[in-house]
Amino acid sequence: MASAPPRLRARVVPTARAAALVVAAAPVAVLVAALAPEAWVIAPIIGALVLGLILLDAALAGRATDLAVTAPRDVEVGDDERMLLTASFAGGRRSSVSAALSSDARLLPGGRAERALDAAGPDRWSGEVAYVPSRRGTGTIEHVWLRWAGPLGLGARQVAREVGQAVRVWPNLTLARSPTLQTYLKDAQFGLIARRIRGEGTMFEALAEYQPGMDRRRIDWKASARHAHLYAKEMEAERNNQIVFAFDCGQAMCEPVAGMARIDRAVSAALATAYVALKGGDKVALFGFAARPEVFTPFVADARDFPRLQGAAAGLDYHAQEPNFTLALATLAGRLQRRSLIVVFSDFTDPTSAQLMIESIGRLTQRHLVLFVTMADAELEGIATQAPDAMQDLAMAATADALLRQRALVLSRLRQLGVDVIEAPHEAIGMRLIDTYLSIKRKGAIG
Repeated sequence: MASAPPRLRARVVPTARAAALVVAAAPVAVLVAALAPEAWVIAPIIGALVLGLILLDAALAGRATDLAVTAPRDVEVGDDERMLLTASFAGGRRSSVSAALSSDARLLPGGRAERALDAAGPDRWSGEVAYVPSRRGTGTIEHVWLRWAGPLGLGARQVAREVGQAVRVWPNLTLARSPTLQTYLKDAQFGLIARRIRGEGTMFEALAEYQPGMDRRRIDWKASARHAHLYAKEMEAERNNQIVFAFDCGQAMCEPVAGMARIDRAVSAALATAYVALKGGDKVALFGFAARPEVFTPFVADARDFPRLQGAAAGLDYHAQEPNFTLALATLAGRLQRRSLIVVFSDFTDPTSAQLMIESIGRLTQRHLVLFVTMADAELEGIATQAPDAMQDLAMAATADALLRQRALVLSRLRQLGVDVIEAPHEAIGMRLIDTYLSIKRKGAIG
């Protein structure tokens, strides 16, 4: 919260109503000049009268004693947030009060917002400014302006002051906090998911009496023969696997989808999956790259250290440049000492970058298990399927269809290399990734 000094120095400004009054008086002055030139003195008298009304009305508006902006210091990208503006006055009467804010563009669209304040008491006015943080990082609420008009609405007083409040924009953890996922993880701790993992893994856990419905391939015939009773092997999913989430922070991933950059949606999906992986006993690291490697965190093995991953993800920057897959993935492969699951979040816009990406990922598959995650391009699909009304629409549809075919070809080539591919709408990418990770874990395909 930032509060104003006890006395705010204001300046008088005319309102839109005053400007309309001046415009309305202008024809009267012209008419007087045309019909009675000797009465020209009426024109300046009218001007002086209007000016006097403006000054009188501004004086009747009273003075501002306090102006405050209250905003959370920590928010998450893509969440609906609020800033509270409050103003206090001494004396006078006001017909309207409004405020304007300037800030970093990651907080307010265009870096500016205006809001009419509502009366909250005899001399107190307040209002909320709704905003949606569009990018991670630290934004600043820079300045606030307050304007209040007198009872006639002709004259207003205005003050401005510097706020300088920093607002940290963190990755969005809505999916990780969702009741569905939390219930899922609680069940894992108390038995439901644990039984699934225990029954479908690859590591021997124990012998249990065979029950109808169990997989017959789990029957241990030697143990059953020794005890003259059917026993089945209970298997446990592998633990202590290494999971690396690799983020392309280049130009294609910085493009927005439904109002948020692709990289931010990828980070949210990765953090939710990382939380599940840590709860399941695996180790997680983050890797970010653009023209060169940017971030590579140490492996985190405890769910209590999840904030370290969140902080590292907040540091993934946006780059208006093409990613260097060859350098980045070769660097990543050189740092990994054992077989790992590498989840690559990326997108592609041209055949050349797609070919380099395929070659680099292909080299990773020789030693590691690779999962490629990309978001379906709903805009392209809409252009390709929309009925054309003109030749330009037809040309756009043909181009969009060609791009979609090229996209499908690239994903097909990745699958031929043995890469698991997830292509889904942005709102479904998180749960699809979690489901795929759990499926891979149950199969024991990582270690």
